[in-house]
Amino acid sequence: MSRELFSRNPDLKRLRDEGYFVLRQGGHLVMREVPYVDARREVRIGTLISSLTLAGDATRRPDTHVVHWDGDFPCRADGTPIQGISHQAGAFDLGHGLKATHSFSSKPDGGYTDYHHKMTSYANIIAGPAAVLKPGMTPRTFREPEEEEDSVFNYVETASDRVGIGILTERLVNERVAIIGGGGTGGYILDFVAKTPVREIRLFDSDEFLTHNAFRAPGAPTLEELREAPKKVDYLKRIYSRMHRNIVAHDVELGADNLHLLDGVTFAFLSLDAGEAKRLIVEKLEAISAAFVDVGMGLELDEGSLGGILRVTASTPEKRDHARQRISFVGGGAKDIYASNIQVADLNALNAVLAVVKWKKIRGFYRDLEGEHHCTYTTDGNMLINGDFG
Repeated sequence: MSRELFSRNPDLKRLRDEGYFVLRQGGHLVMREVPYVDARREVRIGTLISSLTLAGDATRRPDTHVVHWDGDFPCRADGTPIQGISHQAGAFDLGHGLKATHSFSSKPDGGYTDYHHKMTSYANIIAGPAAVLKPGMTPRTFREPEEEEDSVFNYVETASDRVGIGILTERLVNERVAIIGGGGTGGYILDFVAKTPVREIRLFDSDEFLTHNAFRAPGAPTLEELREAPKKVDYLKRIYSRMHRNIVAHDVELGADNLHLLDGVTFAFLSLDAGEAKRLIVEKLEAISAAFVDVGMGLELDEGSLGGILRVTASTPEKRDHARQRISFVGGGAKDIYASNIQVADLNALNAVLAVVKWKKIRGFYRDLEGEHHCTYTTDGNMLINGDFG
């Protein structure tokens, strides 16, 4: 994908054609082997790093004139700092193995027209003094990177890096996630998980995607798609494989004879009805030391309006004692609020949001001061209540 990115875009291709050692890492454009002069008037090598703004696989005009720099502060040939580009100093962890010690700011009139303009402008400012002390020193090395970064995405994920949370997103890259149940809530869970760099997403559901499903699932199927009555997992995979490469659809109902399909899973979302199958799934996840979140939603129509509760219960290898009391394995009859099959898309989505946020809290993406492993949201009163603290 990176090689195609450089061949498709004239500004990136020109950088390589002119001999600059440039590559993509995550959502950044990186120029390595840039010579510079340090305060001791010694010539050293540093790295320029820019955010990368794309429309699919096409570069857009740079959205900022600022760059990051990995190296000491560059100086003129006499050892005095090039203060005109000074912006910020510090330890910047940009994710994807990229670190920086400074950010620079140099904005020409009208801004930078493209990434060739931006990167060569900074390279000339920084490397110029090095050529004075050592004639022939240049960032134009005419050497390309041997390895291109692999990705689970079909196009570059630039959202995290442009807002500085790439290092947090990396905490999810080794996850193999199972989504068990592809109904309304499960579909929204997939929508959110597919936008993260998890290594694999496994979908489990044996049902067809029918007209009523269309009104509580993410997206908007065509009439022709509904006529096909596809399996839920196939329908969802078809949509989200446009973004994430590693989605595996299992058109099955998990049970005693196929629980091996969960082997290797590190985290699971359970969005299926209560029953013996759920008990077996929970036991399997515990046996393979996988963390999981179980969601539940029950609404009742009473006196002309809907009311009810959403539930999110988390179980981790470090805390499982509460889960069997919170998760329903047997339906409780018509008066059991969790047995109601009323679903609406907004609450399906909210239940999915609460589940995915909890997953990210468990993995350290979000701050988690309380460590709750159970929470409920009640529509009447807008109450969000936490419990089972770890």
